[in-house]
Amino acid sequence: MTVAVETGVWQLDPTATAVALSHKTFWGLVTVKGTFAAVAGQGEVRPDGSATGTVTLDVASLDTKLAKRDTHLRSADFFDTDHHPEITFAVRGAELRDGATAHVNGQLTVRGISRPQSLTARVTAATAGALTLETEFTVDRAEFGMTWNQLGMIRGLATVTAALRFTRVGA
Repeated sequence: MTVAVETGVWQLDPTATAVALSHKTFWGLVTVKGTFAAVAGQGEVRPDGSATGTVTLDVASLDTKLAKRDTHLRSADFFDTDHHPEITFAVRGAELRDGATAHVNGQLTVRGISRPQSLTARVTAATAGALTLETEFTVDRAEFGMTWNQLGMIRGLATVTAALRFTRVGA
């Protein structure tokens, strides 16, 4: 599938967007999964086809279906939502290549620490007024100051999956 994305400003539709996080715990025997209920963002597609934008997650909206765990994840041991209530991904450049594949370079900020992050996203739906991108990538939580690991129970990388629906402003 080859797609053409209209130029202009695109607004994230939070009702049609899903961002999830998963990580192995208990020495790799259990996968903890959570979703972010509050997601915001926007982007701009330029006439040359390149794109920039930002996606913001409200960390306090992370839900793993276990209140005690969610409270711990919001603490200073992990996301420290009192001091860093948001996770942001700032797209510095994105180009549609290979038909429906977008190569995205940006900056991921978690707990006030920013790191470069590259990823590949697939355009799974595109019209003149709406666009859906899907991606999956891994993050090393230690790079963002999240080193709490009681008894060595938490290993490996966290996986982020996202299905982001954008609508074109003025379409």
